Amino acid sequence: MSKTLSDFEAVDITGQTVRLADHQGRVVLVVNTASACGFTPQFAGLQALWERYRERGLMVIGFPCNQFGGQDPKDNADIAAFCQLNYGVGFPMMAKVDVNGAKAHPLFQWLKHEAPGLLGSEGIKWNFTKFLVGRNGQVIRRYAPQDAPAKLAADIEAALG
Repeated sequence: MSKTLSDFEAVDITGQTVRLADHQGRVVLVVNTASACGFTPQFAGLQALWERYRERGLMVIGFPCNQFGGQDPKDNADIAAFCQLNYGVGFPMMAKVDVNGAKAHPLFQWLKHEAPGLLGSEGIKWNFTKFLVGRNGQVIRRYAPQDAPAKLAADIEAALG
């Protein structure tokens, strides 16, 4: 499974296909999100990271997911409006996906394989699991849901160079 981030596509929250190759050469933070989760306030921290580092090459991409406690049951338009209205999210949000199971998005299948979780488990345990991908398209590190976005700043700075 030797791939890079550039090998994947996703559908954005408005229904348009996005080639992740368009972000080649950038550092990318991929996050599975939810609008009604205890970690939902992390949207503000993710937005702050994006604003702070985007000029240096950081891209944050959110993927809503309803697999954990049914915490993102709304449709894509409602999710987009919620994120913008409540957290001023300006970074790209994708259409809702599954991150675990037989219907998991291929990107998340790859991310989980490249950066397993605790004790080698590939499954994502909850909303706001984060994956940092380097400029070369390879996964650098996986972060737990409780890892606040601000705590990723040093790793992001190192990846940006």
